[in-house]
Amino acid sequence: MKRIILTAVVWLAASGAATAQAQLVRLPEAEAKKSITHKVDPEYPPMAKQMRLSGRVQLDVFIDENGAVEKVEGNNGNPILTAAASNAVKKWKFNPIQSGGKPAKAVTTLTFDFRL
Repeated sequence: MKRIILTAVVWLAASGAATAQAQLVRLPEAEAKKSITHKVDPEYPPMAKQMRLSGRVQLDVFIDENGAVEKVEGNNGNPILTAAASNAVKKWKFNPIQSGGKPAKAVTTLTFDFRL
């Protein structure tokens, strides 16, 4: 009997986690940019200037139900430039995202070009 209850509890917990993940809305970059309410531009890192680094950086940006940036993950680009873009994006704010008429968490990919 204890095993059945334990199995049921584990199953319910796992299905609840899957439901929470399913509520993450994938937001196209163009839509995300229209939704920005506060933006801080990335600063070109002095070390990158000295090393004459340039290039494109892509970040996965996770937005909470209130429009605040919850997490930023670099998925492409030079680590020095990625860090600069990430530090700026962490200060951004977005209009809250809606899914089915309810506030929802979202993820978008943002692209930054660093040119000297």
